Amino acid sequence: MQQQEVKKHPLMRKIELIFETFLWNTRWLVFIAVIASLISSFVLFIVGFYEVIHLLYMFAGKYSYEAFYGKLLSVVIASVDLFLIGTFLLVFALGLYELFISKIDPAEQDPLGSRVLVIKNLEDLKEKLGRLVIMVLIVTFFKQVLHMEFKTPLDTVYISLGVLMVALALYFTHKRD
Repeated sequence: MQQQEVKKHPLMRKIELIFETFLWNTRWLVFIAVIASLISSFVLFIVGFYEVIHLLYMFAGKYSYEAFYGKLLSVVIASVDLFLIGTFLLVFALGLYELFISKIDPAEQDPLGSRVLVIKNLEDLKEKLGRLVIMVLIVTFFKQVLHMEFKTPLDTVYISLGVLMVALALYFTHKRD
């Protein structure tokens, strides 16, 4: 079988080389996802920051303490949620870039880079993103609990089961470490 590959016609080999070069260069399409993810991350960080600034504006005296206190947890949880999703998109962008385009040289020289960007294959990227998704889901869960009305004892049981599931999710994500 290997002998047949050696005896390829020179024209066929040239066509194959051109096609394989084209295939390899299609990896640059990932650059579109990298740029879009970076822009989305930036926007989410700005909106999360705006939420916090808006909360401080409320605290500055325009609204009563009761109104401020009522919004405090909701706004803080919402901004944490935005920051986590922004971080997810940032890690996604950096991971895609490192996997498909090039190593990020400044990250390799920075000691912090080794903690953030230890992505050698798609499995590493999926693991990092999976952990961030779990954190986003946990924050979203607590945001929903914050606005939930407890009308029956069964509601409390459901919340308890939800908290148990959150604890199990955290346990299993960190068990491997």
